[in-house]
Formats: sequence, C-alpha cells, structure tokens
Amino acid sequence: MDPAYTYEAILFPSDEALDGMNRKFSNPYIIFYPTVSRDGMPFPVNKSIREIQGHGFKEETAWRGNIVIAKYRENPFSSMIDASMADFAILRNYLLTHGEPRQKGSGWYHL
Repeated sequence: MDPAYTYEAILFPSDEALDGMNRKFSNPYIIFYPTVSRDGMPFPVNKSIREIQGHGFKEETAWRGNIVIAKYRENPFSSMIDASMADFAILRNYLLTHGEPRQKGSGWYHL
C-alpha cells in the first residue's frame, strides 16, 4: 500500500438492516476510503457517489477519493465473495442516504 494514504475499514454489520428492509444482511460489507493525502489537501469529491446522491448531495458530508467496497463471506471476514446486482442496489441505497463515515452519525462502525 502506498504510504501516502491511510485507509480505514468500515463495517456495515450483518446483524442490521437498512431502512425499508425487512431482513438483515447475511454477509457483511467493508468499505475502504482514503483518509490522508500526500499533500495534506482534501481528496476530490467522488463523482460516482455524487451522481448517486443527486439532489441530496451535500458538500460537507461528501464521500471523497477512491472508494472500495468488499463483500465478505462471514465474520471474521475470512474471504471475499463476488457481488451481484442485488448488492449494487443495497449499497446504492446506503450511499444515497448516508454521508462519508468520517461524519458523525453515519451508522457505520470503525474496525
């Protein structure tokens, strides 16, 4: 990993459900996002997530930098598994309604 970047893993727990869901997640997701840039400047706003958020986009809680989301088989995250189009819908819903995890009250848990 490039020493100029620090990544934090954020876990969306498998024992919780998003608003509007009637069942809990069977596999946990972890999102990795950059926290420190080489020059100390903020990362640029993530354009893909900005498009997902549309009119709900807020600069002060914007996701920044390149984001990586992984889906794991089980806790304690023994192996990653392939994502499907159903996963995209779940993650899109979350990104649509939540700001970057560094913001208070995001609902994600730091590992």
